[in-house]
Amino acid sequence: MFQYKTGQMKMFLKQWQIQSMVIPGIIWMVIFCYLPMFWLIIAFMDYSIAKPMLESPFVGLKHFQDFITDDRFWRSIRNTLGMSTIKLVLGFPIPILFALMLNEIRSIKFKRTVQTISYLPHFIAWTIFGGIMLNWLGEGGVINQLGMALGLQQSEILFNSDPKYFWWITFFSDTLKETGWSAIIYIAAVSGIDPGLYEAAELDGANRWQRMWHITVQSIRPTIAILFILAVSGMLGSNFEQIFMLKNNMNMRMAESLDLYIYNMGLVSGRHSFSTAVLFARSIVALGLLFLANYTSKKLTGDSIF
Repeated sequence: MFQYKTGQMKMFLKQWQIQSMVIPGIIWMVIFCYLPMFWLIIAFMDYSIAKPMLESPFVGLKHFQDFITDDRFWRSIRNTLGMSTIKLVLGFPIPILFALMLNEIRSIKFKRTVQTISYLPHFIAWTIFGGIMLNWLGEGGVINQLGMALGLQQSEILFNSDPKYFWWITFFSDTLKETGWSAIIYIAAVSGIDPGLYEAAELDGANRWQRMWHITVQSIRPTIAILFILAVSGMLGSNFEQIFMLKNNMNMRMAESLDLYIYNMGLVSGRHSFSTAVLFARSIVALGLLFLANYTSKKLTGDSIF
């Protein structure tokens, strides 16, 4: 054991230039992730910005009891889980399929062109991309024109004004914007596969689909498992910028997510302790989801984060 630790230390010192590259990330994480956790204490206080934090009275679990009995809280939970489930079930496999299809393209030039184009929407801010989506979905927009041209609808539909379309709008807009970017890690995993495996499978008579399933998919399975675990743990979170841009008074019944609820309670209504209590509870549930997904993945596939 001592020799093993000594060997690790020697390897660490030998790679000190590379290892030191993680220091800025650690500093960022301490400043923006760990130090703000101290403020979670206001979830148990009647905090007021007009006086020092520690002079605010402690109220125990009062705010936790308040949001549990609030109908808007449960509505935001329903909307968040609805949108997250659609994205997880239908959206999670799309970047994987995209990476697999890219891997089958033989022309390097065409492959790089498709990759580059697919990355571009990620770099457009939601304030701009949301505006584009509202234009496409509005009266006279390209979605209505296309639907009427294909005979899918008889007249124009104001998609963003009808609450029943909102969850699907968030799914399609998120898929359109982030598929290329999300596929990067799968493309990197695929590029690390030994080409000799494909050559051996081809000599054994495996066709293209068999090589894709038995070599490519099986080789990137640990990557898929880890990203799926992280996706499950993030189900109570939502893309705040996306929801904020696409919501309006008419679709708010289906649009108010948990993040938007916390924002409205904390910054709009000034109930800082209340919104912190909701955020605290959400983080605890997310941690539970992470352990549950990790345990399930370990049992079913043998792949896990820890």
